[in-house]
Amino acid sequence: MAAPCSPESGPPAAGGTGPRVYFQSPPAGEPAAEEEEGPVRRQGRVTVKYDRKELRKRLHLEEWILEQLTVLYDCQEEEIPELEIDVDELLDMESDESRSARVKELLVDCYKPTEVFVADLLDKIRGMQKLSTPQKK
Repeated sequence: MAAPCSPESGPPAAGGTGPRVYFQSPPAGEPAAEEEEGPVRRQGRVTVKYDRKELRKRLHLEEWILEQLTVLYDCQEEEIPELEIDVDELLDMESDESRSARVKELLVDCYKPTEVFVADLLDKIRGMQKLSTPQKK
């Protein structure tokens, strides 16, 4: 930070012009005052491009899954048992039978029937694309 220095000058009544304040540059190695206040926010750039339409479909699917799980487990969203339905994992599977078995395996603690949920989920993911991070060009 800049340090104030005042040269010897008398008060205006004594013929001087009044006190003067000079600022010295900070010694090397010390940050300037602007740097101490924190980094300046700069507008960021998106470096990875995704298909917005596919992202929107995925968001709607995940919201639908949460709604259905709150109904199946008859609880609030915060109270749903810890489970993760990984859509990309399901899309990697070769058949609807293996997808269905995986989802039923995840919902093993659910006391309500899950067949309708599983069938609807498989219908909704049909035709979706896996969201993988695109490679740099």
